Amino acid sequence: MRSRLIIRVAFILTFSLISFSPLGVSEAVADGGDALPHQQGLDNDTCLTCHDVPGMQMELPSGQVLYLTVDSVSYITSSHGHEGIACVDCHIGFDGFPHESISARSIREFTLDQYTLCAECHEDKYDATLDSVHQKSLAGGNLEAAVCTDCHDPHRTQPPDVPRSRIPQTCERCHSQIYDVYKESVHGAALIGEGNPDVPSCTDCHGVHDVEGPTSSSFHLFSPQICADCHADEERMERYGVSADVFETYVADFHGTTVILFEETAPDQETNKPVCIDCHGVHDMLKVDDPESRVIKNNLLTTCQKCHPDADENFPSSWLSHYKPSPENNPAVFYVDLFYKILIPGVIGGMVLFVASDGIRRLIERREGVSDE
Repeated sequence: MRSRLIIRVAFILTFSLISFSPLGVSEAVADGGDALPHQQGLDNDTCLTCHDVPGMQMELPSGQVLYLTVDSVSYITSSHGHEGIACVDCHIGFDGFPHESISARSIREFTLDQYTLCAECHEDKYDATLDSVHQKSLAGGNLEAAVCTDCHDPHRTQPPDVPRSRIPQTCERCHSQIYDVYKESVHGAALIGEGNPDVPSCTDCHGVHDVEGPTSSSFHLFSPQICADCHADEERMERYGVSADVFETYVADFHGTTVILFEETAPDQETNKPVCIDCHGVHDMLKVDDPESRVIKNNLLTTCQKCHPDADENFPSSWLSHYKPSPENNPAVFYVDLFYKILIPGVIGGMVLFVASDGIRRLIERREGVSDE
């Protein structure tokens, strides 16, 4: 411990002398200043001799302060620390002292210079981000669009979904207004407030690294499939007394049938028929018996009028909800449907039987006529 303390003090003094000299670190090296020899393959203990010191920082040309302190306990207990990832595995070019000068002029520029190093170990996940809305936004000039290290602090990286509420809390850093709405919804209240693992978080709907947003016509078109991942799961829905027929009944009606046709024939074209989120909401979905719910009986007409402005108060009554017709739910529809299920096969079957029997009779008569001759 004593020897490590001595080494740390020596490093700090050397760093301080060079940092505050008129030449700076890189200039001192170029000018042949008295710096420590370049060391290859530094281990983490050597790096943390300096970087574990509280308050270590440097000022960038923009005037922003880049903090250089790395808490050793946080790093050792992080996912990278557990895997034995060395500092110099990520900070390429910083494996000796004095370090190479930093060319970034601002903290954001430094982040954008460094985050691509994640691809060295996480190539598949990095490649997935290239098609995400975040990367497209970044390519479009939005330098604040999220990159790997904005979601995964490289020095404190923990499992992103332990607990699962960590997922929306990570997204909150950029999407705070949406988070505030989501946490009050039926999904968010259950996940954030109760720790319920059965409800969707942000990444269940939008994807993890290949994040898609609602501005994509394909995302809107295929969104019922996202809802079906949970709401067509009989075992999961049974735990909450919710019908698992939601997706099937949606597909069976006019709206859903049209959407499915769009999915199969024009997947890149925006549908003009409502999908789940058009009626139930996006991030502010509420329980169907909540007085503020868009699909509760008292509010349903207003919801329908978004697409059917001339709809009257009887219009919502034509919707069967998400229940299959039965003697208990919509009995008139159930019995009419049952009547036609019997009538149509009976009529068609009777016609087929009549035609077949008439053909057989004619064939028999023809053979008997030939025999008589």
